[in-house]
Amino acid sequence: MIWIWGLFASVAAASVDDLVGTWTTKSREVLTGPGFYDPLNDKFLEPNLTGISYSFDADGHYEEAFYRAIANPTDPSCPAGIMQWQHGSYVVHVDGSLTLTPIAIDGRQLLSEPCKQDTGQYTRYNNSEHFKGFATSIDRYHGVGRLDLTQADGKIMHPMYLVYRPPKMLPTNTLNPSPNSHKKRDFSGSGLHNGFNMIIKEELLSPDRWWWLGVLMTSLGGMAFFFS
Repeated sequence: MIWIWGLFASVAAASVDDLVGTWTTKSREVLTGPGFYDPLNDKFLEPNLTGISYSFDADGHYEEAFYRAIANPTDPSCPAGIMQWQHGSYVVHVDGSLTLTPIAIDGRQLLSEPCKQDTGQYTRYNNSEHFKGFATSIDRYHGVGRLDLTQADGKIMHPMYLVYRPPKMLPTNTLNPSPNSHKKRDFSGSGLHNGFNMIIKEELLSPDRWWWLGVLMTSLGGMAFFFS
């Protein structure tokens, strides 16, 4: 899908106040907060569709939730899926750029590759992010607040839409101070592993979801494994 930015949104100069809230991509199924990650039981809660969500509060805290598909060009029938969650602090610099610094020990990632293994790989995840800029607007098509983030390489992420203000976030302090001893978990008994990959396959086969396929491997380098 080709987005014509000027047609769908009237972009305004963005400030920290404009950034505050919970934003999500068009599926509107992925949201930060307790509905995506359960810190007490240290587990993900599976959304119905893929998507990306960011939340920012007025005190410099952020949270992010990713649920994405990974295409397999050599075997299209064997896609993979990935869920990621982080939270921490953010800074808006004088040049309008934005830096997100996560609480390293709290980040989580679930990588599911059903054609390679029967269990999902559940690991710590720690990936700082820098955006060259951001812009907020009222989307002319949806009639709601819209956030456009410009990545460090100059590419604009797919638009996110305002769903909560104030934001819907988990507590902003460290949630899991002690390393978990498990390097991977078996989700086959709970249905999460199979359900996770059924959704991924449906997403990849849907023409309306093709825009997810080119953006999914960029953050894998930030993984860190659980300590034995």
